[in-house]
Amino acid sequence: MNISRNTSLKSYNTFGIDVNAKQFISINTIDELRQVLKQNYSGDLFILGGGSNMLLTKDIDAIVMHINILGKRVVRKTKNSVFVEALAGENWHQFVLWTLENNWGGLENLSLIPGNIGTAPIQNIGAYGVELKDTFVSCDAIDLQTLESISFSAEECEFGYRNSIFKNKVKGKYIITGVTFKLKKKNHVIQTNYGAIDESLRCSGISDPTIQDVSKAVIKIRQQKLPDPRVLGNSGSFFKNPVITKTELELIKLDYPEIPSYEISRNEAKIPAGWLIDKAGLKGYREGDAGVHKNQALVLVNYGNASGKEILLLAKMVQEKIKKQFNIDLEPEVNIF
Repeated sequence: MNISRNTSLKSYNTFGIDVNAKQFISINTIDELRQVLKQNYSGDLFILGGGSNMLLTKDIDAIVMHINILGKRVVRKTKNSVFVEALAGENWHQFVLWTLENNWGGLENLSLIPGNIGTAPIQNIGAYGVELKDTFVSCDAIDLQTLESISFSAEECEFGYRNSIFKNKVKGKYIITGVTFKLKKKNHVIQTNYGAIDESLRCSGISDPTIQDVSKAVIKIRQQKLPDPRVLGNSGSFFKNPVITKTELELIKLDYPEIPSYEISRNEAKIPAGWLIDKAGLKGYREGDAGVHKNQALVLVNYGNASGKEILLLAKMVQEKIKKQFNIDLEPEVNIF
């Protein structure tokens, strides 16, 4: 366990926002986690994982607990499946690569998503037609009040689009320590019809892709479209893709017949938020060091020294512009503190 005071969190959040933590504790084991929680701190805690899905707008006047608990293992195998557990501090993408090295299918479309295992269920991360919930079995978590370990099934997590029970009913009550997934050992289900995966595979001359081929295609697409947070501060997709009724969609098509959409139910469709922002003329927009990325309008970026408040002001301007032009409310995907 490592403890420090007045610690900069610039290197602990992918936006690269330079704010300070009153006290910073790096937690390396579940026993250390319980030890810190047992001291109570009057509930004055801020839980930090990979820092990839957050925007920090001010100094954290609380004890920041950086969950750095590492480990992954095979829980059990069946004829067609393998159950694997990864602990909360494991890097998500490195975990995905490990599953692919073992030829276990299910997570390939989620390659190169930033962040750690422990925060993945909170957000129900997803990309290219796949969500975490599709392979999720359960997660273990520590109850902050009782310090007991509890397991949540997929049903109990109440997963939704970039949503879960951990963002709503039990927000701030548990710390996830590990996640178990069910992956396929064979007869892999290849999903390539979302986004540009098919096109990327065709350009590479691949007609019968493996799960490894899909992962490489996803990585290539993401690297072409999305800035590397190690080079240009960002938190990936800043806004959720809005879901609107088909009636609302038809009204928008009167002015924008080319608007892309994805049917998600009999009466609803999902609209790419990046398309809306691009159509509003905001792709590449910059105000000081806060900007909308030039290649992917869904990504807000820190060109160097933007504050969290400046990024937030930019986000609000984007929301107002989209509301005025399309009568659509954009909801942030990132957590704002």
